[in-house]
Amino acid sequence: MRKILDSTFRAPEGQTATADFIEKNKRRPLVSEHPLVRVIPETGERVLFVSPSFLKSISGLSPRESQHLLELLFEHVSRPEFTVRFRWHPNSIAFWDNRTTSHLAPRDIISLDFDRQLYRITLRGEVPVGVDGKPSTSIEGEPVDAYSSENVH
Repeated sequence: MRKILDSTFRAPEGQTATADFIEKNKRRPLVSEHPLVRVIPETGERVLFVSPSFLKSISGLSPRESQHLLELLFEHVSRPEFTVRFRWHPNSIAFWDNRTTSHLAPRDIISLDFDRQLYRITLRGEVPVGVDGKPSTSIEGEPVDAYSSENVH
């Protein structure tokens, strides 16, 4: 099973990263190799493990082959039948399981007639495992732990 190479944070498409953002990412790079298809441990479900924000190449393929396949996969996971448009109302809350969901932010949120406030958290979960039983591996860097449940007494 081919693995994917997951690279550092980058500014969203169409936006420019600040100098501070670029510098912080240079100081703390995160590069990992993950399965392209992972298995959800609770259900055994096989899911594509792709993210246009992080996935930069597919190991074992030439750069051109990798780019063409990634474009196809990104187009596939963002098809309308696989998306949800959440309708925000006062006191709304939304969350999703990143193991099986791709986040595709709408491009029209700038034109809203109210302020949208976002608090993002990432929960640490199990290490992704591919259909071949091989887990993800870290190539460079360590995850950032702002808070860990291990600190609860």
